[in-house]
Amino acid sequence: MNKIFEYPMNFIRKCYDWTINWSKTKYASWALFFIAFAESSFFPVPPDVLLIPMVIAERKKWFQIALICSVGSVLGALLGYFIGYQFYELIGQKIVDLYNLQGAVDVVSAKYHEHAFLAIFTAAFTPIPFKVFTIVAGLVKISLISLIVASSIGRSARFFIVAILIRVFGEKIQYFIEKYFNLLTIIFTILLIGGFCCVKMFAK
Repeated sequence: MNKIFEYPMNFIRKCYDWTINWSKTKYASWALFFIAFAESSFFPVPPDVLLIPMVIAERKKWFQIALICSVGSVLGALLGYFIGYQFYELIGQKIVDLYNLQGAVDVVSAKYHEHAFLAIFTAAFTPIPFKVFTIVAGLVKISLISLIVASSIGRSARFFIVAILIRVFGEKIQYFIEKYFNLLTIIFTILLIGGFCCVKMFAK
């Protein structure tokens, strides 16, 4: 399973360093938008890497920064969907091969046929490579409305929670978030999905 989401680490590190450097420029907001947009379809580094130092630098603008990140990411999901829908053989497969994600594509394709909305929401909120889900969503031609709604909820929840934590606790929590980000998002997602299941069960 670990190999399913294995990235070429040297390439990722260079992208990570490049992304961090944008937080020190006057174009940070634009960079955040485009990185969030690109990460949803082809870029390897999650926008949280840029969002965190930006909120630390300007804590009063946490809402604006989280909103920019969320909008960019959801619009990028549409690009990923379009790539999968129209250009999978030409572009989508190359993206999958670049990050060694064919195993993930096979798993995600099967999951979409079972629970498309939940699959997108989970990927949008957790560290699972979101680009896999957006591209495969187009490939298997799921409802575009489901993609937009699930992406909007999942991405906004993720980025706003991170921004709020940084706004409230500042640099004290930065290290904790960066170190345990994957674990925290997985735990929260499990709790959230569990809550949905409980509501559904009691509604019957």
